[in-house]
Amino acid sequence: MQNQFYNAHRHLHQDDQLHTPAESKNSENVKPEVDEGEKQNQKFEQNTFFEDKEANLNTIHEQDSHNSHNNPQNTEDFEDIIAHQNSLGQKDLDQQEPDQQEISDHQNTAVHKEFEIFQDSQLPSDSQEFRSEFNPDSETLHETVVNQQNQDTNEISHEPSNEALNTADLNSDVDSANFPDTDHTADAVNSKGEEMKEDELTPLEIKANELYEQGEVLINNTYHKNYRAAYVFFKAAAQLNHTKALEYIGFGHFFGDHCNQNFTKAKEIFEDLSNRGSARGQLGLGLLFSIGMSVNSSQAKTIVYLTFAALGGDPLAQMALGYRYWAGIGVEMKCESALTYYRKVATLVSNMVSVSGGPVIQRIRLQEEVENTHSNSGLLDDDLLQYYHFLADKGDMQAQVVLGQLYYQGGRGVEINHERALHYFLMAAESGNALALAFLGKMYSEGSPVVKQNNETAISYFKKAAEKGNAVGQCGLGLMYLRGQGVEKDYINALKYFTLAAEQGWAEGQLQLGIMHYSGLGVRRDYKLAVKYFNLASQGGHILAFYNLAQMHATGTGVLSNCHMAVELFKNVAERGRWSEMLMEAHSLYREGNVEAALIKYTFLAELGYEVAQSNVAYILDQGESMMFLKQETNKRALLQWTRAASQGSTIARVKMGDYHYYGFGTSVDYEVAASHYRVASEQHHNAQAMFNLGYMHEKGLGMKQDVHLAKRFYDMAAETSTEAQVPVTLALLKLGLFYGVDVFSKEMEFYKDFLKKLNPQLYLGPDWDLYVITFLAVLLGLVILLRRQMGQAA
Repeated sequence: MQNQFYNAHRHLHQDDQLHTPAESKNSENVKPEVDEGEKQNQKFEQNTFFEDKEANLNTIHEQDSHNSHNNPQNTEDFEDIIAHQNSLGQKDLDQQEPDQQEISDHQNTAVHKEFEIFQDSQLPSDSQEFRSEFNPDSETLHETVVNQQNQDTNEISHEPSNEALNTADLNSDVDSANFPDTDHTADAVNSKGEEMKEDELTPLEIKANELYEQGEVLINNTYHKNYRAAYVFFKAAAQLNHTKALEYIGFGHFFGDHCNQNFTKAKEIFEDLSNRGSARGQLGLGLLFSIGMSVNSSQAKTIVYLTFAALGGDPLAQMALGYRYWAGIGVEMKCESALTYYRKVATLVSNMVSVSGGPVIQRIRLQEEVENTHSNSGLLDDDLLQYYHFLADKGDMQAQVVLGQLYYQGGRGVEINHERALHYFLMAAESGNALALAFLGKMYSEGSPVVKQNNETAISYFKKAAEKGNAVGQCGLGLMYLRGQGVEKDYINALKYFTLAAEQGWAEGQLQLGIMHYSGLGVRRDYKLAVKYFNLASQGGHILAFYNLAQMHATGTGVLSNCHMAVELFKNVAERGRWSEMLMEAHSLYREGNVEAALIKYTFLAELGYEVAQSNVAYILDQGESMMFLKQETNKRALLQWTRAASQGSTIARVKMGDYHYYGFGTSVDYEVAASHYRVASEQHHNAQAMFNLGYMHEKGLGMKQDVHLAKRFYDMAAETSTEAQVPVTLALLKLGLFYGVDVFSKEMEFYKDFLKKLNPQLYLGPDWDLYVITFLAVLLGLVILLRRQMGQAA
C-alpha cells in the first residue's frame, strides 16, 4: 500500500551516545581522525544491545498489524477499506515494491500550529542503526526549502530495526544529517525515477506544486508565520487536486482552522485522500469514526483506518493505536503491541530534542483552573510579563535572565524567540551573570537562525560560566570535551564537569553521566549507575532520560524487563512531541470563549491518549458548555472520557465516575458502583471529596450498610486530608450528631414504652384487675387503721 507522510528535517539534530542532546551542525575544530581505541570505546555495541529483543518486538509488530484482518467482527470493515485501497490506479503504485512506501520529499514543511508537527512526522528508517539530529542555521534552512520543495517522492525500504538505545556515534559526520534517518541507498536508486516523474508533470500539477510551495514559504518563517495567507495558497492548490494541500484543508475543516468547520466536508476530503493512499487521510477517517462526527461511531472501523495509517508511517496514528492497545479500547489489551507503536513515536520525538531537554508542555486541567482561581496554572500573566520587560530594560539582571530563558525555551504561554533570548542574555552577561553566560554558550554551541554555530565562542562562554560554578556552564563545557568540539576530546575532563553539574541537580549533567557509564566512556561500563543517573535526570524532566530508561526497561538492560513501565515511559516521551502544542492552543480558545473549537482540539488529543485532554473534554461536556450533542449523549460522552482519564490515574475523573453512577448521568443509578469508585479515589489518591461522599453513603446506608460510626470516621478523614473540607465536614458532623441524638432518644422512649407494657396488670390479674386492686387497698387501709388504734391505747 502506498502512503505519504512528511520529511521535515529542520527540527532534527545530531545525536550522541544513547539518546543525547543535539550536536551542532558546523562543529569547528573537531578532530577528523580518532584512533581505533577511541572508536571502539565510543561504539555502542549495536549488535549486542537490543538486537535480539528488537527483532522480537518487530515480529510482534508485524503480527499486530494483521490482527484486525483475522478478527471476524471487522471483516466487513476491512473489505470496505481494502476495496478503497484496491481502487488506487496510479502508475507509480503499480510499480512500487510490496515492502516499500512512498514518502514525500517536500522537506521543511511547516503547518498551522498543531499541524506544524504533523508535517514533522517523518519516522526514522528502521534500517538505521542510529538517528541523527540537525539544527540548521537560517542559510541552510533557506537552501533546504529551495532545493527540496520541487522534488516528488522517494521510496524507502522498511527493514527490521536493529535500534540501539538512542545514540549516535560521537564521531559521526554532522553534515550528513540533513535528512532524518532514511535509506540513502534507496534514495540513490530512485533518483533517476524521480527525474522522470518530474518531467511527466502536467502544467496543472506544476501550478499546484507552485501554489503549495508558496503556502509553505509563508509558514516557514522563523518567527512571523502567516497562516491565513498560506491557507489561501493551500486552498488554491487543493482545487488543483494537490494531495498535501488537501491534507491541510481536510484538517482545516475538521478543526475549523482558517476554514469553516465542516465535518461532512472533512470526511469527503479524508475519503478522497485515503483512496490515494494518504496515511494522513486514513488518520482523519479513523478519528471521525472514533468520535462519531458526520458518521456513526465504529471502533472497528477506527482500528482499520488507524492500522493502515500507522503502516503508512503516520506517527499520530501509531500513537493512537499504541494507546488503544495499552488501554484495551476496541482491541485486546496487549502491552507488547502498545510498546511497539509508542516506541516508534518516542523515537521520532527524541530525534527532535536538543540540549534544552525538550519542549515545555503546559498540562492545564480546566476544572482545577476554575476551582483554584488563585492559581495561574503555570501561565505567565501578561501584566507580569510586561513588568519583567520593564525591569529588564531598567537593567535588572534577574529579570533579564528570566526573560532570556523564557524566550529561549518557551513555555508558560510565551513562544520561543531566540532573537529576544539572545538580546536579554547579552544584557545580563555584560553584568557578569553566570547563567546568562552559560546560555550564550548553549546558543553558540547549538547554533540557530539568530547565531551561527561557533565552538570557540561557545567554549569561551562556557568557561566563564563554569569558573563561576554555574551548572549549565559546567555541563556545556563537559559536552565540548566529550565531543571534541573546539578542544581535544577528553573523557576525563568531560566526566569531571558532568559530575560537578550533576551534583548541583542539573538534569543534562545527570543524563550525560548516565550515557558515559552506559557506554563506558572514560569509566568502567556500569548499567546500574546509568539507570541511577537516568532516573535522576528524568526527575528533572529531561525527555531523553525518559527515552533511555524506556529502552532499558523494554530490554531488561540494567533493570528487570518491564513492558508496562517501558510503555509508560515511551508514552511520556511521545506526548511531548510538538503536536502537544495543541494543548495550549485549545486552552487559549477555551479562555477566549470559543468552546466548540477548543472541544474538538481536546477531543483529537484525547484520542491520542492525552489524559489531560480527556479530562478537559469531559469537563466541558459535564458543564454543559457545548451544544454539539443532545443532553443524554453529552452525559454518555462525558462519562466515557472520565472513564478513560480515570484509568490513567486522574483523581478528579475517578470521583466524577462515582458521581455519574450515583446520580445516573449517562448510565443507570448504581450506588454500589459509585461507592467503589469513591473508595478507589479515597484509598489510592487520598481524595477528601471521595472520603466525604463515602461518609455520607455510610450515614444514609446507600450502596453499603448504614453505619454512623463509619460515617463519622470518613468525615473526620476528609477534614484531616483537606482544610477546605473542614467546614462541610463540621456541618455534616453537626447534622449527624443531631440526628443521632434524636435517634437515641426515640430508642429510649421505645424502651420505656416496652417497660410500661410489661407492668400492665391485665397480663397477670385479667380484665377485673381493678376490683382486686381496690379490695387489696381496702384491706391494707383497714390494717393501717387497726395498727394506729393499738398504738394509741398502748400510749
